[in-house]
Amino acid sequence: METIRMFTIPLPDQRLLAVEVSGPSTGVPLFYHHGSSTSGTQFRFLQRAAHDRGLRLVSFSRPGVGASTRLPGRSVADTANDVAAVLDHLGASNSLQFGWSGGGPHALAVAARLPERVAGTVVMCSVAPYEELGSDFFAGMAQSNVDEFKRALMGENLLRPSLEDDAQKMRSASAEDVRQILMNLLSPADRVLATKEVAADIGASWAESLRHGVDGWVDETLSYVKPWGFSVQEIAVPTAVWHGAEDLAAPFAHGTWLAQHIPGATAHLLEGHGHMSIFLASVDQALAELASTL
Repeated sequence: METIRMFTIPLPDQRLLAVEVSGPSTGVPLFYHHGSSTSGTQFRFLQRAAHDRGLRLVSFSRPGVGASTRLPGRSVADTANDVAAVLDHLGASNSLQFGWSGGGPHALAVAARLPERVAGTVVMCSVAPYEELGSDFFAGMAQSNVDEFKRALMGENLLRPSLEDDAQKMRSASAEDVRQILMNLLSPADRVLATKEVAADIGASWAESLRHGVDGWVDETLSYVKPWGFSVQEIAVPTAVWHGAEDLAAPFAHGTWLAQHIPGATAHLLEGHGHMSIFLASVDQALAELASTL
């Protein structure tokens, strides 16, 4: 396994951003945008897939997550400024963007706002904008996620206590605990492919994300149900949308909407896959497609 570097960088607004980099130092940066409630802690299966293609895997914990300074009231679009700062720090002019789950909107924001520094983008199991889907946003979604988003629509004061309760179980979760906590979000296909290594990596990512509290998770959930700060129709770089028909966390309608509304998007809308299984089974193909945009 390649050396992993973890460090913080100062941002123009005086915040600190916690960054993790692995793989060849000469490789094109592949930015991995993490899911909600997790952090920039990298999954080992994604590291292997990226490094095998000669890519430098770059991730960061979004504001309020892990060691990254909070940015209250942040929008999804704000991520583009942080990516630009990381690219500057790395001395890189070009990049690839990959967003899974709650990271999908953030990868799209970078594609929309930094087209001159993005060769291509993949979003996998991404949520779509609430303001566009309206009540259809919840169709086919696991009840725990429905409850979280509906609390977000009613404001931070209702959302925060429930996330604090959830965080108590998640901070020290073993691999088996992770499986139990996620059970209602995992389709049968997800459960088959969710190995002990993957569950352990999710647990480590939760622990890092939540070690200073739930501020980042709160801000994140709020950001999904308010205007994102950009339109997906602004996107002019090659973009692929991957989504499984059995996804219970971000239902299939989210992926189909994104595929229909992102200009020129390549759609991989797959039967028999859920929220984790499509990531695990298709990461190599997705990265090959992404690398072809360079």
